[in-house]
Amino acid sequence: MKNSRLVLLTAVALLMPTAPALSAAAAEDTATGAARPQLTLDDAGFENGGTGWTFGSGTGVGTGNSRSGARFLYLDAGAGKTAAKTIVAPRNGSYDFSAWVGSSGTGGTYTIRRNGEPVRTIELPLREAYARYTISDVELKTGDRLEISFSSGTRWVNVDDLMISPAASSDPKVTSSDPQVVEMFDWAKKKANSYVQLPGTVGPVNVDEYQTGGNGSAEYTSTYWAGYSNRSAYYSRDMTHQLAGAQLLGLNTENRTMLRSYAQSSTAEHKYFPVWAVNFDAKTYLSIDYKSPDNYVREVPAVFELVEKAAQAYLWSGDRRYVDDPVLWDFYLKSTEEFIDLHNSAKPNGRVKVAEGTGHGIFQGAASYNEQDGDGLAEAGDGIAAQYQAYLAVAVLARGKGDMALARKYDRRAADLKAYYNDEWSGRGSGADMVRAYTTSGEPVTGWGKENSVFVPLKQILEPGPRNEAYLDYIEQEELGPQGSPNIESTTYLPDMLFKNNRNDTAWWWMQRIYGQRDAQHINSRQGPNGDYPEVSFTLVSQTVEGLMGIAPNAGERTVTTQSRLPSGMKWLRSADVPVGNDTVTVRHDGHTRSTLTNNARKGSYRWEARFTGVHKRIKVNGVPQHVRTKKVNGVTYTYATPTVRAGATVVVQVSD
Repeated sequence: MKNSRLVLLTAVALLMPTAPALSAAAAEDTATGAARPQLTLDDAGFENGGTGWTFGSGTGVGTGNSRSGARFLYLDAGAGKTAAKTIVAPRNGSYDFSAWVGSSGTGGTYTIRRNGEPVRTIELPLREAYARYTISDVELKTGDRLEISFSSGTRWVNVDDLMISPAASSDPKVTSSDPQVVEMFDWAKKKANSYVQLPGTVGPVNVDEYQTGGNGSAEYTSTYWAGYSNRSAYYSRDMTHQLAGAQLLGLNTENRTMLRSYAQSSTAEHKYFPVWAVNFDAKTYLSIDYKSPDNYVREVPAVFELVEKAAQAYLWSGDRRYVDDPVLWDFYLKSTEEFIDLHNSAKPNGRVKVAEGTGHGIFQGAASYNEQDGDGLAEAGDGIAAQYQAYLAVAVLARGKGDMALARKYDRRAADLKAYYNDEWSGRGSGADMVRAYTTSGEPVTGWGKENSVFVPLKQILEPGPRNEAYLDYIEQEELGPQGSPNIESTTYLPDMLFKNNRNDTAWWWMQRIYGQRDAQHINSRQGPNGDYPEVSFTLVSQTVEGLMGIAPNAGERTVTTQSRLPSGMKWLRSADVPVGNDTVTVRHDGHTRSTLTNNARKGSYRWEARFTGVHKRIKVNGVPQHVRTKKVNGVTYTYATPTVRAGATVVVQVSD
């Protein structure tokens, strides 16, 4: 018999907006004014009673166990219980198909068929709580008949919230002597891309745990999920952390659209705080977090991270819209000028300025991402550290724009703020005794502050040396103790922090730990398993390429910097087809002494800075000895070479002693 929580619908379902999912080319069609038919999935949440579905015996649409809205697809226990829907592809395209599924037993399946032939079948495990399953990279040609099918096994199966995403436009590939990093990366890139919205999709807005069906509908644009998957929005904190992974999957349009939506919300009325969460139309503020212009969630570090990550997107893409769009440019300057001036009154900081929170909670402006610690704080370590990186980001963007005077101005600001932080703001203590925040009355706060501790070495505002190393040790100790990050999304910052500080073995350990917990239930029961929190997959993508591989491009200047951060035991790692601007590169590290770069472009050279930690006696480029050069970056000495890699060419750089 079916799950006792189910109630079979006996009346006509209340009508809700249908949710057509468009192909990746939809945005281009809109831009050119072309009207082309698109792949459509009606009634993706079964709120209209399952429009277009064929229900076998013991299947139907019910209430009582939906994931969102009021209704869901149920299949009673027993072999042969099947529900399916067929749609016809009106054009060529490649898509990912996702569904949230719960099953009280084994033997159930989720299948995609093309013209009657199975493309892939997922065997559903025993997991009563909803989890997200995706069948990726389904190629369709005009006229193909695509069938989405579910069947039950030994027990009932529940299905809700189907979604079609465009297949990733970039497909970086990882191979290695260590099979786990290959498995992890393949899982992460497919999972991350399954959260991409299709421009033109009409879906609900303001969905949250209190109004599970939302309170209206809107046309979605180029965005992706960043935050709780039971809310119809992306969050600034999550989005900024996911941006690099998204960029590696070819989601530059999505990144720019989302950044721009925050820039547009940073108004004088909001005192230049951007809003916290935006629906997938990139216009509507998520109602659970926004009540009025003076009553909405806002946190100081997010303002500066948005600026920092805009520069990161620019460096990866070379897209001049990041420096030429007046909305974005005004946001960068307002965030690092007027915003700071308007939020800098509680604590005197001499000749530098430090943006502050109110000390009255997240709906009035919190100083820190640590929301449990934010009340009563005026300044926090994550805020001042993010502000430092925002200054550096504006300098990068100014150089891209050609304004060298402005770039020098912001470089000086960054240097002054870093000096002030190290000489005064952080106090004289080390480890647990280092200052990580100040109250609204100006009192210093020490001890463990979660994000307002982690962001200090993450953003590299603390000078390299014994204090930095002691603080890293302290953070690792606390994260592994009973007061460590309570949720998986906070933990995802740790590999980034550790790679930034060349603690490669520990960074890789945390990556494995995060990946290993992907099937565990998230601390928020409505979210599903940890692996279905979008930040997990997006950051594992970027931590592989930016972290382990140490790839850092400047697409506009056609330069690529690399540094092997392979952990002990990983003999070699190769990342192929990594997107840089409109091209791709392939990089391989053999240990820490040999790196290879292939320029996959059809035309145009790249200047490659191949870095190797330490001072080495010899360095060769394609077997030819070179003059040994060294440089110090963030306290670390590197031996390096800067060969030019022509289109289609491969260059090998190797050091030895």
